[in-house]
Amino acid sequence: MVFEDTIRPTGFLDHQSPVVRRFVEQALRQDDLTAEEKAIRLYYAVRDDILYEIYGADMSRAGLRASAIIAAGSGLCIHKSIVYAAAVRSVGIPSRLVLTDVRNHLTSDRLRQFVGGDVFHYHCLVSVFIGGRWVKATPVFNRKLCQLYGMKPLEFDGKSDSLHHPYDDNGHKFMEFIRIHGDFDDFPYDAVIDGLRAAHPNLFGTRNRFRSGSLIADATVAERADGCAIS
Repeated sequence: MVFEDTIRPTGFLDHQSPVVRRFVEQALRQDDLTAEEKAIRLYYAVRDDILYEIYGADMSRAGLRASAIIAAGSGLCIHKSIVYAAAVRSVGIPSRLVLTDVRNHLTSDRLRQFVGGDVFHYHCLVSVFIGGRWVKATPVFNRKLCQLYGMKPLEFDGKSDSLHHPYDDNGHKFMEFIRIHGDFDDFPYDAVIDGLRAAHPNLFGTRNRFRSGSLIADATVAERADGCAIS
């Protein structure tokens, strides 16, 4: 079964670029891997080697290319999902971007003010075709950030959906899907950016970039206020 539109490179999923190919080669490091093993290794490379950071995120067309995101080394869910979708396509694994709205997204009190509440629109993850079926993967929140925000990092075994953090480490309800926009063969730039501007106008510091700051710094401030040490 061939999924031409879910393997081809695009302006955003530019997996033919040397930057993306080098990222993939470094993550895999060997040739005798199954498609499932490749998808898993690339998942962890994107999850932990690219920092999750919503502050200062470049939302321009150029800044949302997989090659540019890898070069920058950070991004939010949209950026990291674009990289993962491009990376798996480069080794012949079909992929689609999945866009949703979520409640209780990973955030801080400061960021919640910019977002305008606890609902974040256009959260992004990836659907990959492995073993004859589509499996969802969310290679977004890196291990260190999860530690700071009291969550276990999402794992991926190539067989089961890796979707979201329903609870934090203390058992408190943390994250839930409230709307699914759909699956996309390429990143629908205009629809997403227009939607983000409408839903979260205070997130933008400039026309194409989110406000500056640091989720790690926000977590550190919160921990210090609670009298806890940051490891």
